[in-house]
Amino acid sequence: MSIHDPVSNMLTSIRNGQMANKILIKIPFSKLKVNIAKVLFQEGYLENYSVVDVIKKNIVLYLKYFHGKPVIEKIKRISKPSLRQYHKKKDLPYIMEGLGIIIVTTSRGVMTDKKARNLGLGGEILCSVE
Repeated sequence: MSIHDPVSNMLTSIRNGQMANKILIKIPFSKLKVNIAKVLFQEGYLENYSVVDVIKKNIVLYLKYFHGKPVIEKIKRISKPSLRQYHKKKDLPYIMEGLGIIIVTTSRGVMTDKKARNLGLGGEILCSVE
């Protein structure tokens, strides 16, 4: 079975893992997914992440909970393979009330919308996390 949208598959795995109160989940490896996991870890949405190379490379995501509830309340894919969402620096969307992040891939790598604005970069909006 081929995966047509690996990023969407990663986000769905995170969502399903947290609904099932899993401590960790394994997903297939890609550089983009590692960079997304890095941003989620830096922003405090993941406990940790690591790349495991046993037979096939995988990424292990350690999910984070606070008082028994998942830290990630809502995670949504924005740019899809069928409809890419590219925005300039001034057009990057905001999360209401500042209680979340938007993950953007730019010419300088994967980062949050706030960091992209500070560096004066636009790019493809991958997902939003609240």
